Formats: sequence, C-alpha cells, structure tokens
Amino acid sequence: MHILPRSLVTRTSLLLIVGLAIVEAAGLVIHALDRFDLAERSQIHEEQVQVFSIYRTVAEASPADRRDAIEDLHIPSNVTVLLLKQPDPLIEGHEIPLPPKMSSPFLHHPHDGFPPPGMMYENGAHSGPDMPPRMGPPGFPEPGMGGPDFHMPPGSLGAPPGVPLGGGFMGGGPRFPETMHRHDMPPFVRWALLPSSLYPRKVLIGQKLRTHSTSILLPDRDCWIVVRFVTPLPNPFGSPTFLIAFLVMSIAGSAMIVWATRRLIAPVTTLANAAEALGRDVNTAALPENGPSEIRRAAIAFNTMATRIRRFVTDRTLMLTAIGHDLRTPITRLKLRAEFIDDDALRNKVLADLDEMEAMVSATLAFGRDSASAEPIVTLDLRALLQTIMDEAAESLPDKAEDLFYEPPTVPVRIKARSVALKRALNNLILNALKYGGDAHVTLIPATRPGEKGNTVRILIEDNGPGLPENELERVFEPFVRIESSRNRETGGTGLGLAIARTILHGQGGDVRLENRTGGGLRVIVTLAP
Repeated sequence: MHILPRSLVTRTSLLLIVGLAIVEAAGLVIHALDRFDLAERSQIHEEQVQVFSIYRTVAEASPADRRDAIEDLHIPSNVTVLLLKQPDPLIEGHEIPLPPKMSSPFLHHPHDGFPPPGMMYENGAHSGPDMPPRMGPPGFPEPGMGGPDFHMPPGSLGAPPGVPLGGGFMGGGPRFPETMHRHDMPPFVRWALLPSSLYPRKVLIGQKLRTHSTSILLPDRDCWIVVRFVTPLPNPFGSPTFLIAFLVMSIAGSAMIVWATRRLIAPVTTLANAAEALGRDVNTAALPENGPSEIRRAAIAFNTMATRIRRFVTDRTLMLTAIGHDLRTPITRLKLRAEFIDDDALRNKVLADLDEMEAMVSATLAFGRDSASAEPIVTLDLRALLQTIMDEAAESLPDKAEDLFYEPPTVPVRIKARSVALKRALNNLILNALKYGGDAHVTLIPATRPGEKGNTVRILIEDNGPGLPENELERVFEPFVRIESSRNRETGGTGLGLAIARTILHGQGGDVRLENRTGGGLRVIVTLAP
C-alpha cells in the first residue's frame, strides 16, 4: 500500500498545497486573534459604558426605588445587576482609583464639551497654571497617602501628556477639544462628570474566566451595586468572510500550484518519453535544446548520449559486416577444397563443420544488425501476425504441425511495431519451444485497458518439455549460451535465438521472460506496448 502518490507532479503539488494551507491557516489565525483582541476591547468598553449608565440610574433613584429602577432597565442577557451589602462575593476584586470630580459648570457648558483653561472646580480652584494640586473627592486617598497614583495613559482622550488625574492637573489646566461631546468620552472620564451627590465611594473590579465583575459603593454607603458582565466566546466563523477568504485563497493558490508544478515537471516527462523512444529506435529525433538552463543542459546531455549510442551501434554493425564478409570468402574456399578429399567420411565431417561455421557467422551478423534496424514502425494486427507465424511453422515442419496450438482472441489486437523484426522474434520463440519442448501452445491476451499507459499486450508460449533450472532462466538470453548439451549440429542452434528475440522486443518497447510451469514445461511471457 502506497500512502504517497506515485506521480511527481501530484507529490509536489500536494506538498505545496499543504504548505499553502498551513501558511493561510497561520495568517487567518493571527488575523482572528487580532479581531478577538479588538472585539474584547470593544466589549469591555461597552461594559464600562453600561456599568456607568446602570450606576447613574440606580444612584439617582431613592434607596427604596433602586430595585424597581434596576427592573425597569433593559439589561442584556449576559449582564447581571445585583444590590448587595458587600462587594461581589463570587469574584474577588481590587480597588481602582477614580478621576477627580470636575466643576458643575462643565455639565452645563454651552458646547457640551470640556471646560476651557480657567474653569473653576467645585472646590473653587482654577485650572490655570497657578492652581495648586487638587486632592481627590472625600473618601478617596490622596496621591502617595495610602492609595495608588492613577495616571491616564499619555496622549489618551481627556488627559494631555504628563497630566496625572489622581493628583490634579499639573503644568496647566486640562485642554480638551471643544468638538468632543459627552457621548464620545472614554467611560473612565465620565465618572468625573458626576455631581458630588452621585460620586461613588469605592469601585472594585475583578474577573473570573470570562466573567467581569464591577462592585460600586453608592454615595450613601448603604449598599453596593454589583454588575457582572459575561464576555461571549470568540468565534472566528461568526463572520462568513473568514471561511470564504480561506476557500478562495486555497482554491486559487491550489490551481496556481498545480499549473506551475505541471509546467515545471513537463520537461521530466519529455525526457522520459525521449528515453523510451530511444530504446525503441536509436535514430529517433533529438530533444529540443531550449527552456531553462537546467533543462537545456539535460537535453544537450541526452542528445550527446544518443549520438554516442548511434555511433557505437553503427561501428559495431560495420565491424560485424566486415568480419562476416571476410569470413565467408575463406569458408567458401574451404568448401571447394573439401570436395577434393578422397575420404568420404572425412569430407563429410569437414563440410559439416564449415556449414556450422557459416550458420554461426550468419546468426552473428543478424544479431548485430537487429539492434540498429531502420525498419519503420507500423500499426499491425498481432492476432493475424501470430496466425501467419503458426501457419508457416506448420508448413516448414509438417511432422510437428499437430503439436502447434494457437488461441486467438475474438477481437483484433492492434499494436505499433516493426512487423518483420517482431515476426522474426516471435518465430524464434515458437520454434524454440517446438524443438526443445516438443510442442508450442500460443495464447494472445489483449490489453485490458487499451490506451492507458503501462497496460500491455501479453503473448504466452508454453511447452511440455523438461523446463530449465531456476538459475538458468535469465542466463539463456545471453549470446552464445546453450544450456542443453544436445544443442549441436543435429538439433541446430547457435545460442543466439533467445538473445536476438529479446534484443528485438526491447527495441520495440517490449520484453520477454521465462518461467517454469507448475505441471512441468516452460512458459515464455512476451509483453508488448499496445
């Protein structure tokens, strides 16, 4: 079982797509975390505004009407308001300082904004540069006197840089934009707008998991108002754009990855096809030497290799042809001289040896020429070709005609091959089975999925002979190897028949192998590309 796909294009595309998905997921998670932080800040701001509104409503009501005032409020489902004699008993809180109270005229400013420099506070102090530090409202600790100094962050709304709210405004009065209205103010600054009669005595805040608690001691010190606010869990899928963005980026990125990978791997496929074509025909066309530098370099190397192979095959063929031509002349002279030998027995032996030498020379020349055959590749019907071979074998060996069996398929089996060379290879294999196995049973098996790469046509040639030792099944394809000692001048055979057959089949993109049958005998399996 293969977990990874076999195709290099698929593997590379899958790796890049997984990497893209990881990067996209990381980016979207970072984006979601930023959104969560922004949403949480917004929720806390809304909580503070609601707490201020609830407190002011309750503080303005009389003690007897406070509970009714709470019931009359439109309180969201995630907010709980309680009136207790103590701070929130479920969530421990810590005290926070409040900003100093501002003067009453601020509340009635004609522009509903912040007081300009020189505005008086309720204690009669001016906000000018000569104003002494103002202490907090009654009941609040003074700066450095048992309570923490609270400072608004520099540059925040309602506090110029360097102005501490807990101890008064140092270095000049508070200068706020006159266009800033009360509803735009930070919730923390809103407490300073309350009159003395509504100013809280103490504020405690706490948090437990996602529940925020605010406990405020009312001005009459009679009870605490406790407001619990439950922050909802963040949901990155709450917005449809999150999934849509992820899907759009994934689909677009995956399509570009597959397209780019196929473009990059295409030269590898071209090189593999060229190698297969070179195995079929050494005179195949050269690869185009273009494209990126690495591809161009590989194409040049492949073409150089193909040129060397062609030169080697040509040189070998010329050498064998020359040797055969040179040997045939002295063999012919020896045959003529042998006719003058008076001893008939000796004359016959000499002539037989010369005939064997001539047959060996002819077989060797044929073996050398087959690998460099220039025969064109044509489309042929393999079923008809095998029938022709069987008929010719029966005619040439009439005493063996009854030992030849052929099972053709019901439909034509068309392949592309060199018909003459393929006929010779199959004829060698069938005659070899007939001579050394006693019979030949030929079966043609068509391709199960025609047109699909890797699917092959098979030819089975079976006999009922003694078979071969397992360690000799591959060695018999080597030139001049004869396993059976009886392969002499009577039985024929030079040890080149199987070698020539395999050379021809390899040259046409096929193969041949041997195996012993279970019930005895030998089986030859020929595979050919459809």
